Amino acid sequence: MSEREQFLERVRSMPLVSVDLVFVREGRAGREVLLGYRTNRPAQHSWFVPGGRIMKDERRLDALTRVARRELGIEDIHALQPGFLGPFEHFYPDCFAGEAEGSTHYVVLGYRIDVPADFEVQATDDQHTQLRWWPIEEALASPEVHRYTRDYLPLL
Repeated sequence: MSEREQFLERVRSMPLVSVDLVFVREGRAGREVLLGYRTNRPAQHSWFVPGGRIMKDERRLDALTRVARRELGIEDIHALQPGFLGPFEHFYPDCFAGEAEGSTHYVVLGYRIDVPADFEVQATDDQHTQLRWWPIEEALASPEVHRYTRDYLPLL
């Protein structure tokens, strides 16, 4: 069995543990949240906060560092002092391999990262076509913003 097939079997049979990075800044229209437009499953074709699963033998704070570097080009996420928002659960009808391959269950550890008003992120990765700062009220009202991302917004 290939490594991909082994991972797919794990996705089918157990929850994955992940971290989400909820960046917040003061914008012209009030508080804003950084969202990326997802190109891959699950949550494909929706705006979502950056995040990713925690790898085997990886500490959660190391996962924050890896995700911030890979998805946003941020080298030292800990200098921004992430604060724990809490645990969340995300249930998707599909998985990275497509709908026919089964569902995905994530136990997500959410982290809020407050950044200065002029904070910008230049990098995007293969999971996002673009990054955008959304006014929180606009993101709450938009059907383009995934419902699991909207769950974070009242806490900000």
